[in-house]
Amino acid sequence: FGISYGTELGGVYAHLFPKNVGRAVFDAVVDPTQTPEQGSLGQAKGFQLALDNYAEDCVSKVEECPVGDSAQNVKDRIARLLKDLDRKPIPGIFPRELTQTAATGGIAQALYSKDFWEYLTEGLVQAYDGDGRVLMALSDSLNGRDENGRYSNITAANVAINCADDKPRYDPAYVEGKLPEFRKASPVFGDYLAWSMIGCTDWPVPGAADHPDVGASGAAPILVIGNTGDPATPYEGAARMADALGRNVGVELTYRGQGHGAYDSGNACVRNAVHGYLLDGKVPADGTVCS
Repeated sequence: FGISYGTELGGVYAHLFPKNVGRAVFDAVVDPTQTPEQGSLGQAKGFQLALDNYAEDCVSKVEECPVGDSAQNVKDRIARLLKDLDRKPIPGIFPRELTQTAATGGIAQALYSKDFWEYLTEGLVQAYDGDGRVLMALSDSLNGRDENGRYSNITAANVAINCADDKPRYDPAYVEGKLPEFRKASPVFGDYLAWSMIGCTDWPVPGAADHPDVGASGAAPILVIGNTGDPATPYEGAARMADALGRNVGVELTYRGQGHGAYDSGNACVRNAVHGYLLDGKVPADGTVCS
């Protein structure tokens, strides 16, 4: 069972050792056909879609949405908050201040799961009153920082592993030229994800490939699950992974939901499909939809 980057690992393993694959499930699927630039642009669109869904959900509730009176107003106020924070940060978790980057990261973290949407609402309400503590706590979670100021190695590991995998190297001038396209994809996350492309600039070791090879002819069926509301690994990547794995290998299942991944959503249809395959060897029908 692989989730997110684990699906890329699983796809490459299946390519290298197709006869060794028994029963495998890929959830929150990385698109194996994309370059890092295409992946970053896809994430900009994915996080914007998740933000759209959050805003629609907030204003659709019976009680008044505390962060906007329409979905567009919710998004406009968030964009304005980030612009204001770029000019003047607000107090966060003492003694730190909430910057534009930290706030963007906090909002992104809250979009990884619908369970976090209530914390996003709370954080935005506080931030509009000049209190950045909740958004900073969400940002700290994204970056692996604990309450004592210690960081896990998640960010460093992500950089090292991605830069070993990915051949392309982008310079600041190239990113500047791409900003209009990224901003069109997402007024809120466009800059954030465009500039993420320079994470491997000047990395001392060359990357392996433009994108991974996951063709796995001869492997046993691999269940590939795509979530229609996934911000970090957009839904379209699941179909592309299933196609790239090869005929009679990739079996696609769609979950109509929100958040990064489907299995941890608790959806009974998804769980039954996963358990039925991993435990009993029952392959779901290709094109199964869970909601």
